[in-house]
Amino acid sequence: MSFDPSSLDPANVSDETWEFVKASVAAREGAPSMENTPLPELRKLLEEGGGAFPALPPVERAEARTVPGPAGEVPIRIIRPDSAPRGVYLDIHGGGWVIGRARMSDQANLALVEALGIATVSVDYRLAPEHSYPDPPDDCEAAALWLVEKAASEFGDVPLLIGGGSAGAHLAAVTLLRMRDRHGFTGYAGANLVYGAYDLTMTPSQRLGVGPEGGLTRASIEMFYDMFIPGADAHDPDISPLYANLRDMPPALFTVGTFDPLLDDSLFMHARWLAAGNQSELATYAGGPHGFNVAPIAIGRAATTRIEAFLGERIAAEA
Repeated sequence: MSFDPSSLDPANVSDETWEFVKASVAAREGAPSMENTPLPELRKLLEEGGGAFPALPPVERAEARTVPGPAGEVPIRIIRPDSAPRGVYLDIHGGGWVIGRARMSDQANLALVEALGIATVSVDYRLAPEHSYPDPPDDCEAAALWLVEKAASEFGDVPLLIGGGSAGAHLAAVTLLRMRDRHGFTGYAGANLVYGAYDLTMTPSQRLGVGPEGGLTRASIEMFYDMFIPGADAHDPDISPLYANLRDMPPALFTVGTFDPLLDDSLFMHARWLAAGNQSELATYAGGPHGFNVAPIAIGRAATTRIEAFLGERIAAEA
């Protein structure tokens, strides 16, 4: 599907989306956030569905099970379909490398399992600042390598997919590069990269903003970076994959809302993905703030539908 530039036109923001954005901005005022709440308390609140962004509360699913991953050190959470899986999706959760757990993706991953007949494997990577760079990407790399080595025996000879949202999309991109450069593996059928941060030196939209701050503020972004990469060189491609050689990457779908301060990251990464000779699709949603796809509004449902279609097409292409 080709990119529709009209989605970037502020005049095309629907009334429903504007109401959601205004509610999100209002919810931030005085709500617990990175700027005003101790991290342990914020982590607990977010795991229970609280915090500044009015997202759907995470629901831990009985269908999911957590098992020891690589060498028992990186727990992974698996959801299987009732029948033999058609593919396996390696999910990397978001949360600024600082908050979040694999089980918080149960609801979204179960939806993928039911819609596509795939299995999902979610990585419970260690979090900053207790485990700053390179621990989170090291854990994701270890889980990816485990899955490549165990996929056939665990799930059958099926296509492998990878994806994540926000910090999870960043870690997915870094994992793709590490799997190529360190392990010679370029066999992913597709990458689902949702409003990721790909330039941790800060793109213009991160610095200047692009709309009402309904889901993510510059102050929060800077705090996440300070915890994740203290003292590191953010130009390092292992930290900012926008600076990497992107040859031999899988077909990718980049999803982002136009009110997301990470908008430029997806625009730039999509362009570089194509320039390196890869297949890439860019889906932008007018007025979508950071995290919009979990909201029960039209653009959230549209993003989910397109992601499912993309992953389904990638599985079919490998059949």
